[in-house]
Amino acid sequence: MMQFFYGFDVNEMLKATIVLFAVVDIIGSIPTILKIKERAGEIHSFQTSLVALCIMIGFLIFGESMLKLFGVNVESFAVAGSILLFALSFEMILGVKLFNDHGTGKTASIVPLAFPIIAGAGTMTTLISLRAEFEYINIVLAIFINIIIVYAVLRLSRKIEYLLGEGGIAILKKVFGIILLAIAVKLFASNVKILFE
Repeated sequence: MMQFFYGFDVNEMLKATIVLFAVVDIIGSIPTILKIKERAGEIHSFQTSLVALCIMIGFLIFGESMLKLFGVNVESFAVAGSILLFALSFEMILGVKLFNDHGTGKTASIVPLAFPIIAGAGTMTTLISLRAEFEYINIVLAIFINIIIVYAVLRLSRKIEYLLGEGGIAILKKVFGIILLAIAVKLFASNVKILFE
């Protein structure tokens, strides 16, 4: 592993980036993004990305403190988060709808796009779960990388849909669903042991 100062680790950063990319599932959300564009007229890609970034960074920094107020430790939250990731992965793999995101109107760039589609419950749970595994710096960098990808996809959503087609998007969704399922299993196994020690 390539260790650098302040806990920076290339491998950790890449792992956290892949986990967040799978959870955010911005490519799989393209059909939803296009529907929101049709209903709301225009989506402000930069505004959406900035709000999602602020929500994710804010929850990463203050999420653990919020948990302590309720007497919940990171490991317990990570186990709960892994169960949510199980559900998200099954939704992606099997094509079933377990979570519903609603919202229309002029604020569509914020709700439901920035929250809860991009920075939703799954993303927030994952951020706290990642805190049990990785250093802050690596998670923050992973968030920034994902927000750059989100911004690019929002700007180019119609072109990406045209290039990939429905079949391509469906295949990507299933591939990342399987990755997410494997991550959920690892997260559950590594944290549930700590709870019973």
